[in-house]
Amino acid sequence: MSIATFRKKLSANDVGQTGAHQGGLLIPKGEKDLLAMLPSLDRSVKNPDAWIDCADESGHVLKLRFVYYNNKLHDPGGTRNEYRITHLTGWFRDVGAREGDELEISRTDLGHYEIAIRSAGFAEEPVEFGLRVRLSAWRRVH
Repeated sequence: MSIATFRKKLSANDVGQTGAHQGGLLIPKGEKDLLAMLPSLDRSVKNPDAWIDCADESGHVLKLRFVYYNNKLHDPGGTRNEYRITHLTGWFRDVGAREGDELEISRTDLGHYEIAIRSAGFAEEPVEFGLRVRLSAWRRVH
């Protein structure tokens, strides 16, 4: 049974459709409940991280990296101050994730993490000047 579940609508950039290199899914600092569900990171350390074993619906266990890029707090001229979940690109490709699908991540009452893709179920709109990037927020679903 999950104690917390969050979803994020995936952008073309999230799933690699734009050809751009992205450093994982952004978790805004204002997403306090989602950040509380993830492992605690020590802000006094430069770029602290934690590895999360996360099972998908087929039982495959992914090793995801939860990282706080914080060189703005540690280096003169540093610019990054953001949380991200990385190491998802290959899995997105394997499960056929597309723009508009939703990534769902949960933590169970036993402390295990689960991950799934929820299909958008609609055709992509044609875009005249290439793929557009749509930003979307995380939302709690349970």
